[in-house]
Amino acid sequence: MTSSGRVLALDIGSVRVGAAVSDFNRIIAQGLGVWNFETWREEFDASLKKYDPAIIVIGLPVRTDGTHGDACINVKAIMKKLSAEYPEREFELYDERFTTRIAQDVLISADISRRSRKKHVDKLAAVIILESWLESRRQY
Repeated sequence: MTSSGRVLALDIGSVRVGAAVSDFNRIIAQGLGVWNFETWREEFDASLKKYDPAIIVIGLPVRTDGTHGDACINVKAIMKKLSAEYPEREFELYDERFTTRIAQDVLISADISRRSRKKHVDKLAAVIILESWLESRRQY
């Protein structure tokens, strides 16, 4: 695993894809946006060019009981395809259990309307995935 360079995180759902990116030193996670699932690859490709991430972390939607359902199978298939298309990039799956729930709770506590929450929850979930991934790799 490369120890420096940006990290791009994706929260891939069936309707939307949330995206976040770290700074070069892997300290700060910043939300990039929420992309429509039908056209997210265009945004993904643009983000690869703009941020040149060393690693792409993809949230794995493991069920709360730890089992892998259809959503996990779909995400793994997407990662396999991306890995083949971008062999120079490093890809990693990361357990994203509860990230959407945490993101919802944060937005609710910030008194964000239900309509606005829908627009931002996937981006915030990607930030939470990335922050969690970064924290798990920090050496103190």
